[in-house]
Amino acid sequence: MSVEGRIHSWESCGTVDGPGIRFIVFMQGCLMRCKYCHNRDTWDLDGGKVVSVDEVMQQVDSYRYFFEASGGGVTASGGEAILQPEFVAELFRRCKEHDIDTCLDTNGMVRHYTPVIDTLLDNTDLVMLDLKQIKDDVHRNLVGVSNKRPLQFAEYLAKRNQRTWIRYVVVPGYTDDDASAEELAEYVATLKNVELVELLPYHELGKHKWTALGEEYQLDGVKPPSGDTMERIKGIFEAQGLKVKY
Repeated sequence: MSVEGRIHSWESCGTVDGPGIRFIVFMQGCLMRCKYCHNRDTWDLDGGKVVSVDEVMQQVDSYRYFFEASGGGVTASGGEAILQPEFVAELFRRCKEHDIDTCLDTNGMVRHYTPVIDTLLDNTDLVMLDLKQIKDDVHRNLVGVSNKRPLQFAEYLAKRNQRTWIRYVVVPGYTDDDASAEELAEYVATLKNVELVELLPYHELGKHKWTALGEEYQLDGVKPPSGDTMERIKGIFEAQGLKVKY
């Protein structure tokens, strides 16, 4: 029987969630409560729809030409993909059987380091790890939980020498100050498995989802960071010898 998981949706031909053209599976459920979340409707652990790995692979197979032509593949995102490790591990195992590149887009909220986490990572070509804020008090304010687990996961990936990109959302008033960027850059520079830091400018594109759910968008009125701000943050990471893009 094919392994089943709870997903929000999937997207074909994505271009911003890993290398090349990607088939992206948005898993349902998340433990963080990011004030800027653009997938607010993925938080509910019991929401979404139940699908099997077989069903996903039927969809994936029809896009293989695009993967091969662009160096793309399959990305598990969310919500938070690592909350359903059995499903993602089996999906990625099946992808590797067909030589399809796999990418895990995660916030690193691993609660239990069971063997399935290693099985998942053994079949993962790239981990894109979101590190929201290095300062724990600001992290708690911005996303509702401590940064302890994401940082533990970052170190676990480094111990495994797992190919990793770090993603950092530049949010005015929360993560765009020099001190936060400098502390995070110094930390990331110690992780020798990190090949790229991807800076993501904050945006309001998910605001309508909060409104649709009858909730207040907490960063209403916050504008995206300027180009000068993005260049300044980029320079801070580059000063630590890190490769950066945005």
